[in-house]
Amino acid sequence: MLLRSKRFRKRYAKLPDAVKKKVDRCLRILVKDLRHPGIQARKMVNQPDIWEARVDLHTRITFQAGDHQITLRSVGTHEIYRKP
Repeated sequence: MLLRSKRFRKRYAKLPDAVKKKVDRCLRILVKDLRHPGIQARKMVNQPDIWEARVDLHTRITFQAGDHQITLRSVGTHEIYRKP
């Protein structure tokens, strides 16, 4: 199950359409295989319960992964690392 936080929904709405397509592709991969090399998902440093995934060279997604759900926290450029 994929849940979207309010912050994620707000930031996603502001993205250009081309980036939204890339985010959607990344999310499809994320749901199927958290360890897929194309998204380079990994736990964030100093944030043990928050993960990050790569959408493209400049865009990242932060999320929390549980047994049966993924909660999307934020999406955007590297600045999202300041407040994941």
